[in-house]
Amino acid sequence: MDFQPGYVRLLEENLFQERIDEAKKQLSNCSLCPRNCGVDRASNRGFCQAGDVAVVSSFGPHYGEEKVLVGRRGSGTIFFGYCNLRCVYCQNHELSFKGAGRPLSNEQLAEVMLILQNRHGCPNINLVTPTHYLPNILEAVYLAAQEGLRLPLVYNCGGYESLASLRLLAGVVDIYMPDFKYNSGKRSLRYSDAENYPQVAREALREMDRQVGGLKTDQKGLAQRGLLLRHLVLPCGLDDTKEILRFIKDELSAGTLVNVMGQYHPCHQAFQYPEISRRLGRSEFREALRFARDLDLRLA
Repeated sequence: MDFQPGYVRLLEENLFQERIDEAKKQLSNCSLCPRNCGVDRASNRGFCQAGDVAVVSSFGPHYGEEKVLVGRRGSGTIFFGYCNLRCVYCQNHELSFKGAGRPLSNEQLAEVMLILQNRHGCPNINLVTPTHYLPNILEAVYLAAQEGLRLPLVYNCGGYESLASLRLLAGVVDIYMPDFKYNSGKRSLRYSDAENYPQVAREALREMDRQVGGLKTDQKGLAQRGLLLRHLVLPCGLDDTKEILRFIKDELSAGTLVNVMGQYHPCHQAFQYPEISRRLGRSEFREALRFARDLDLRLA
């Protein structure tokens, strides 16, 4: 049977518009993410600094993602400006801190999705740092689906997500690809200005898992639905990494695909923090990977 993304069912059952309306309500007293800034995004800026129009930094086929997303044509990525986290080591700080990019209407964003499908032949639509533009994305998917969009939707986020927003995405998002950055509130406060990140992320991951379960692929090995989780191993962070990996093993579906990433290098403001002002040691990464394998996690 041919794959049909979840949002097509919402379209056919006329359930989409109420999701869009509910998300748009939050823009006037923003609670789209756990920051709960409460600002009117049409005239003011909260923690993320985003307005009520989506800023897109770039879009196109991307070959640097996990193999299950890339295929032969590249994952159809849309990079959004701004972010609801402030990671001091962010490698995309021009986008996440400064909002580099240009504003696109929801109609233009829908057209970008169709270009990635029809012109580039990408196997999915990969929304990178999408949380603060949830209302825009929902309406864009709704418009694009009416014009024939039929690709799996990837929600590529930092893991700092509100349950209310995730529930608006139930049946819309096919593949969740969150980070799980920290299990330590002390570390999440120090590096991302979000002391409650660990508990928020754990609840968010449980909800994502409830919605989509373990990652499922087609006959070509391309992801179609499920949970793909990333963890970037930080210097001096092995104890935290091991707690994160134990959580994944104990509380998420066995089919969850886990990418334990060893490519950390200091940039942006990381040099102001001595313990992370160096590259990750090979021995640190090997130990993290060995621990994940000993847990029998499904590794990317």
